[in-house]
Amino acid sequence: MGYKSVVMTLSVCFAFFGLGFSLNSGTVLAAQPNQTFEDEAVPLDLTVILERAYLDGEVSEEKVRETVWSLEDFWLRYDQWQCISIDGDTVVFKQYVDDISPLLKANGYFGLSEDGVLTIFNGRPDRSQIIQSFFQLDVGRLESRKHQELLKGIPIKTKDQYEQVIEAFKPYTRVEKQKN
Repeated sequence: MGYKSVVMTLSVCFAFFGLGFSLNSGTVLAAQPNQTFEDEAVPLDLTVILERAYLDGEVSEEKVRETVWSLEDFWLRYDQWQCISIDGDTVVFKQYVDDISPLLKANGYFGLSEDGVLTIFNGRPDRSQIIQSFFQLDVGRLESRKHQELLKGIPIKTKDQYEQVIEAFKPYTRVEKQKN
């Protein structure tokens, strides 16, 4: 993203939320992208919340403290993020990650819930909590090998594997018959 885009993003974000930042001295900082605090010798202390939303629906949150001397530098640092809100000395950014979450990579398993729904578990399916559920499977149509894999648990290590497993089991989706 170029300089003009960053300046435009900053302007739009501030215009959208209609506010500036309050400084410790009680003065209000207007939304000026090239503003620096070197003249005042008072940096802006912000809490920055970084939300990452993953393909599997998991959202992680990281909270960092920032000392800002230049709004331009601040916005450039987060140019790959979407500004969600600005409230006092807290700025919330969100980023959509085209990948599965670290939780799934570390401990996610596809399996079957008790009622036959394709499900992701935090750990092996027989003794773990449900992370995400997908669709009801017609277990009677499953090959015995695939059924056993799901009962044992299929580990999830990559985005491609996550998508392949979902696609592989879609043909076994249970279709309820319509009553006349």
